[in-house]
Amino acid sequence: MLETATSREHIMSSLLSVPTGPSRGRRSLKGNNMTRVSLFSSPLLLGFDEFERVLERASKTAGDGYPPYNIERFERGEGRGEHLCISLALAGFSREELEITLEENQLIIRGRQKDDGDRSYLHRGIAARQFQRAFVLADGMEVRGAKLENGLLRIDLERREPERIVRRIEIKGA
Repeated sequence: MLETATSREHIMSSLLSVPTGPSRGRRSLKGNNMTRVSLFSSPLLLGFDEFERVLERASKTAGDGYPPYNIERFERGEGRGEHLCISLALAGFSREELEITLEENQLIIRGRQKDDGDRSYLHRGIAARQFQRAFVLADGMEVRGAKLENGLLRIDLERREPERIVRRIEIKGA
């Protein structure tokens, strides 16, 4: 027979047995603050500090949903590497109001529409809005070009097929 216990004492004793510390969900408690334990804390993963910072930076930039965008992946051709295309819906923006920069491995697209003070609106549903959208690019990913057409900004990216290099390491004697 299955018996359920809903008494306050049972619930409180259950809460006391919940594990805390580093073993609980890769987080550790320090006072009232939660401290994050690195995903790359294994001694077998060497030199991934930069990669962890890139992941952290990418998670911070993913908050706002404007402008909407698509990322397309095209099939690799023979001798060609990976080809991606980022399309952003930017109706109402001109080329002069957009800026695309590449800072380290971060592709940043900024837009600033000028507010036209000469117009008088009965209803304004399309606001003059500024935005910033950032994408973190993998090593070797190159921006091939950008084109604004019919309200869509298309940014072409390519990563060439890396050369496979095998190198023998000499072991020196004492």
